Amino acid sequence: MKTIKTFGKTLGLAALLSATAIAGSEAHVTFLDREATQDSTILATLQVPHGCDGKATTEVRVKLPEGFVFAKPQPKAGWELEVIKGDYQKTYDNHGDKVKTGAIEIRWKNGNLSDDFYDTFVIQGKVSGVEAGTSLAFPVTQMCGDTVTAWDQVAKEGGDAHGMKSPAPLLKVAAGEDHGHDHDDMADMDMSGMAGMGAAAAAGETVKAGDLEISGGFAKAMLPGQPVGGGFFTVKNNGQADDRLISVSSPAAGEVQIHEMVTKDNVMRMRQLKDGIAIAAGATVKLEPGSLHLMFQKVKTPFKQGDTVPVTLTFEKAGKVDLVLQVLSAQGK
Repeated sequence: MKTIKTFGKTLGLAALLSATAIAGSEAHVTFLDREATQDSTILATLQVPHGCDGKATTEVRVKLPEGFVFAKPQPKAGWELEVIKGDYQKTYDNHGDKVKTGAIEIRWKNGNLSDDFYDTFVIQGKVSGVEAGTSLAFPVTQMCGDTVTAWDQVAKEGGDAHGMKSPAPLLKVAAGEDHGHDHDDMADMDMSGMAGMGAAAAAGETVKAGDLEISGGFAKAMLPGQPVGGGFFTVKNNGQADDRLISVSSPAAGEVQIHEMVTKDNVMRMRQLKDGIAIAAGATVKLEPGSLHLMFQKVKTPFKQGDTVPVTLTFEKAGKVDLVLQVLSAQGK
């Protein structure tokens, strides 16, 4: 028994030393995947391994470098979301559209990530116009109440970042065989142009429930590994009484939330509408990108263009209504 006990202590000490070494090597805020190919659309996943001197993290701010464009952050339950928009230094092509402005900083606010836990913060974006071998720096500000930690140190060209106390997370850009194509392009390849037109037509079908008409239902295709999806439709109230959409459910997701996105002074804020959406008598309410929308959480299988997503809408007066959303491209086309 004594031998076994001693071995157990030795094994426990070895495990502790190993865990300490791992924690030390990943004590900084870093990317889960630290490399991306040129002209690819990626999910840049930041890892926040701890708080600030034992305090819980309440806000994470990420500044986006030139060359990481068309950024869209992943909402997090319990956190408010802000997107700061500004001008790019260059003009970028987004499927034929010339884009000069976009997200330049992402902020997850008013959360509570205990120092005892680890979490990730995800931003979808495209690496565009960046030479292979370049490292893009994403300065991060981690706030724990009144305590602020800045992960913003960047080594000079050719310098070593390992000795820095607070290095900024880096994303190294590599050349790849798929240069010139991104995930959105690959999603679009699943269907021909005619098939896409058919999907849009199917999405326009109308479902009636009492005085309500629900039409134009669609969802966006998701990138591989993307854990949340968006859904949209239009509700018209032809009656004399107000109604309210109070909840949504779907077998395709663990939870479906109703969200609102508002942009003011180049700052976009997203919040969950726990009381639902009012549908006034005689009014038409649109759930559309950049405004009111459904947020599918804990998606079981990523939405793929051409698929359908069944949802059940529950209204205060009209009751439950089944609706099928047609999955269009990641751009909603």
